[in-house]
Amino acid sequence: MPITLQVLFNATLAYGLNRWLGEAHCVAGPSALIGASNFFELAVATAISLFGFTSGAALATVVGVLIEVPVMLVLVAVVNRSRGWYERRVVA
Repeated sequence: MPITLQVLFNATLAYGLNRWLGEAHCVAGPSALIGASNFFELAVATAISLFGFTSGAALATVVGVLIEVPVMLVLVAVVNRSRGWYERRVVA
């Protein structure tokens, strides 16, 4: 659950800030997703090289990937579906 909350919070914050700063949707979506990513592939490689394939650290990093990937796919769907909201400018 903490990983899910962290990814959702970071993506929402980055996406909102990109809109506030006036970035294009085609830039804001990927930057929000990259900013929310935990780069688990680096963690898996590091854990395996330091502790071996059968270590608890390697297992924990693999479980992190299994949680993060579906959350990121949901975020991709939200970013794609919110394009109309994102590109609508609020007149002050």
